Amino acid sequence: MKDIYQGGLYRILSEKEIYQIHETAIKILWEVGFEISYPPMLELLENNGAKIDRENYRAYLPHELVSKCIKRAPAEFKFYGQEEGKEIILGGEKVNFGTGGEALYVMDTDRQRRPAVLQDIADFACLTDKLENVDFFIIPTVAQDVNINNLNINGYFQALRNTGKPVMGGIVDVESLRRVIELSSHLAGGMDKLRERPFVGFISTVASPLKIDDDRVEVLMEVAQHGLPLAVSSAPIAGATSPMTLAGTLVQQNAEALIGVVLSQLVNPGTPVLYSAVPCTMDMRYGSFLMGSIESGLMNAAVTQMAHHYRLPCYITVGVTDSKLPDAQAAYESATTCMLAALAGGNYIKQAFGFLDGAITISYAQFVIDNDIVGSCLRTLRGIDVNTNTLAFDVIADVGPGGNFLTQQHTVEHLRTEKYLPRVSSRQGYHAWLKAGEKDSWKNAEEIARKLIEESPKEHIPEDLGKELYSLFPELR
Repeated sequence: MKDIYQGGLYRILSEKEIYQIHETAIKILWEVGFEISYPPMLELLENNGAKIDRENYRAYLPHELVSKCIKRAPAEFKFYGQEEGKEIILGGEKVNFGTGGEALYVMDTDRQRRPAVLQDIADFACLTDKLENVDFFIIPTVAQDVNINNLNINGYFQALRNTGKPVMGGIVDVESLRRVIELSSHLAGGMDKLRERPFVGFISTVASPLKIDDDRVEVLMEVAQHGLPLAVSSAPIAGATSPMTLAGTLVQQNAEALIGVVLSQLVNPGTPVLYSAVPCTMDMRYGSFLMGSIESGLMNAAVTQMAHHYRLPCYITVGVTDSKLPDAQAAYESATTCMLAALAGGNYIKQAFGFLDGAITISYAQFVIDNDIVGSCLRTLRGIDVNTNTLAFDVIADVGPGGNFLTQQHTVEHLRTEKYLPRVSSRQGYHAWLKAGEKDSWKNAEEIARKLIEESPKEHIPEDLGKELYSLFPELR
């Protein structure tokens, strides 16, 4: 299993503020309700004590029902990879970083922005497999060279071929979901084995403000019935689809996240569901929504605290920049929001790798740069190890005044464990840097990405099984 990093050092909300957000969200769920029209779920809600207005397709959730469903949801669960040892633990203040999003465009290693294609899913999965700080893979692009009816199964197949880490993705419709689950169960050796060690999860959505569409409910119900990992995310935009104030957006976000928890637990108590959030802000000057703003980072840290309050694993979104290039803006927006999320103790921190332009574009170079940024966040969580050996009294005494520590065994022992060594950063002297070609971080990252992709990938689906899957699923590319 991967190293476990623990957050919870940063708490932006007081206990009183957490209570105020909770109480206001509960009041909204009961007095304002949410829009839902899918008949099977309306019936299920009504049978469990919700008040239903069928004429206006409105459901109202009593406090007791919300509390009951929160308690039914697991406080912690394992999300496995196909490869042994790649599982992650979601819950408490354990921190995991991964990919996410549905970018329409890719910035290639030649700096050209182009439409995303299926090969990009394979290549980003390959990078995920090889980069040490990426813990899970959410399919990050919409392949525009694939028919939409076959989009999901091809995306999951390329993901599962190229990474042994946990895989998740958004779903077009329930029929596509069923095909992906069928494919995954073949890989697992049966549906029971997939449920026992799930290596795929799925994303449904609540539309802000306070609405869930029929096709999203269908997906939610199908995933929950199978007992597979589920995120029901919402993306309120402060000032547009949620209140302008951060506190108001957090109230609405909390209500929407709890809708996903309630619905999943009514379908199948114990479904491994993530308290899911993608809160954003808006630049009123341009009408553009912002994912890289510091306010988005603050809200994600607050969302993490709300999930901890309910003892639910959380799914949050940071690391995305609104810059159009892997430049200084991209670096500071990614670094500040990722650090806030890590220190807060976010469990499933998504979209932390590669995203530019508010997640419309994903960049191979930025993906590698973000691996370094996340590495710095994880090193921060590890903190400073203070014990008799690290305090180094004997070494200091042996070296004495005026000496140096370069040749000490103690230095050799701690050389690689005490410091984080980034892949991209330039740390040589100025003249050595000139001699090496005057490469900036963008250029270094492009070269690293290109090299990692060109190296022989690890094949996670055996050849014989791959042939069998191609015959069973003719829509596979």
